Amino acid sequence: MTRSLAKGPYVDPRLLKKIAGKRPEQSAPIKTWSRACQIAPEMVGFKFLVHNGKSFPEVLVEEDMVGHRLGEFSLTRKFIKHGGKMQKDIEIKAKEGEIAAAQAAKAATSDAKK
Repeated sequence: MTRSLAKGPYVDPRLLKKIAGKRPEQSAPIKTWSRACQIAPEMVGFKFLVHNGKSFPEVLVEEDMVGHRLGEFSLTRKFIKHGGKMQKDIEIKAKEGEIAAAQAAKAATSDAKK
């Protein structure tokens, strides 16, 4: 369920206290465990270290993040790529293509120097 409109958005008062009177460019990242806190317009430009259960990834708040929760930008699960034999073959072909392109570019630059 969403929060009642009569109550308004939940913004952690401790975070508002920490950013009060500070400039975003000059302040150090603010460490917080409050993942449920909604991002207010006053927070734009600040860097937050939001706890994800293990570490504190840095979150730079931008204008389009206003209204979202801080926890949405600090992922709690690490994605490990899907794999198998087919995926490995695709990656090998892509790597060979990159190597061939790099060699062609190197040959083109050496021809241009002559």
